[in-house]
Amino acid sequence: MSRDVVIQLLYIVAFALFIYGLMGLTGPRTAVRGNWIAAAGMGVAVVATLLTPGMGNWWLILLGVAIGTAVGVPSAKQVKMTAMPQMVALFNGVGGGAVALIAWVEFRESHGFDGSPAHVAVASLFSAIVGSISFWGSLVAYGKLQEVITGRPVGIGRLQQPLNLVLLLASIAFAVVIIGGGDAQLLIIGLLVASAVLGVMVVLPIGGADMPVVISLLNALTGLSAAAMGLALDNTALIVAGMIVGASGTILTNLMAKAMNRSIPAIVAGGFGGGGSGTTQATGDQTVRRTSASDAAIQMAFANQVIIVPGYGMAVAQAQHAVREMAELLESRGVSVYYAIHPVAGRMPGHMNVLLAEADVPYERLKEMDDINREFARTDVAMVIGANDVTNPAARTDQDSPIYGMPILNVDESRSVIVLKRGMAPGFAGVDNALYFDPKTTMLFGDAKASVADVTEELKAL
Repeated sequence: MSRDVVIQLLYIVAFALFIYGLMGLTGPRTAVRGNWIAAAGMGVAVVATLLTPGMGNWWLILLGVAIGTAVGVPSAKQVKMTAMPQMVALFNGVGGGAVALIAWVEFRESHGFDGSPAHVAVASLFSAIVGSISFWGSLVAYGKLQEVITGRPVGIGRLQQPLNLVLLLASIAFAVVIIGGGDAQLLIIGLLVASAVLGVMVVLPIGGADMPVVISLLNALTGLSAAAMGLALDNTALIVAGMIVGASGTILTNLMAKAMNRSIPAIVAGGFGGGGSGTTQATGDQTVRRTSASDAAIQMAFANQVIIVPGYGMAVAQAQHAVREMAELLESRGVSVYYAIHPVAGRMPGHMNVLLAEADVPYERLKEMDDINREFARTDVAMVIGANDVTNPAARTDQDSPIYGMPILNVDESRSVIVLKRGMAPGFAGVDNALYFDPKTTMLFGDAKASVADVTEELKAL
């Protein structure tokens, strides 16, 4: 059997593992196994690529593998669940940056794609532009999520979109000159710099509330750039893996945008999500009603149905295990307990699902927004744990609110609401939550994990 046949067979095995692993990510119970299967597929693809005739300096390749392993494995092991969104953004950006660097190397090696087929030059330069945008945009997204950069929109007003258009046209102009025969290094450097600035300027004006969608969009762009680079290099693994990432990222981006009732162009245009510096105030009665752990325990102990609404506050406090213990105690008393999951709760798609799965919460207890919303009207107690914008009734009633039109969890339809928060700070959109001033809402202030533990102890004492 020839080496070429072996390589193609290994690629087929890798693709099968990619797809099978992706299928495993459809549920928490199979997600870990799916990750391992997909990782094994990538390992097979790497081996197949290294078998390609004419492969370069082996010592340099091994050094790169060693450095990547030394950085990646400890980072993945040590990252907290609350920091997972920014790690996803960072790792995704690294993929885009790698593609952009490969395109630069191809330009240098071919002396400006001299003698290369037109599709190779076009695909390489497309990869350079999109990969660079993804890399630098992902760094900004990481900075916003890590709070190294303010979560508020940062832009230059009406000049923002014209500037972005100029940067895009500049990147394309550099690519056209290169395809036309230009081989000066300054041309490819100019292309990479223009697209890098474009990536920064596109993401900076986007507020923290839109970051989950931005991460998905940048992930799709990284996959698209990798697929294009695979076309240029005639590498089947890159083409297939890139298309899988690009397609899944695009679908997820579209689903997330719909969940927020916002178009993707509107998100890219920026301006949503004030990072907690809100100026929009809730109207009507501004009285906040406090409660205690004992009162909250009594309310839930004698309820028929309780719905728990997790948000980023639960993630910050790492309260998921305490929440599961409280829910199990309620269920032992005959109370039906469900978890209401909003698609954009937290800071990345599926953030709440991951946290609750980590705490071994039964998957059938997790209900998506469309399924759970009809249940709130017959729910005795809804407990909101650090979820702000996704429970704000202003999204339905206040046309002046920046979140108006965004689908929310109908928590305000419950017979009573208990909100666990550290204080009265607004969410990512920077607006007050009218739910907190509803007469049937009581606030249990403090660390979410400690508050849930106190409620659990009171339940045990009843």
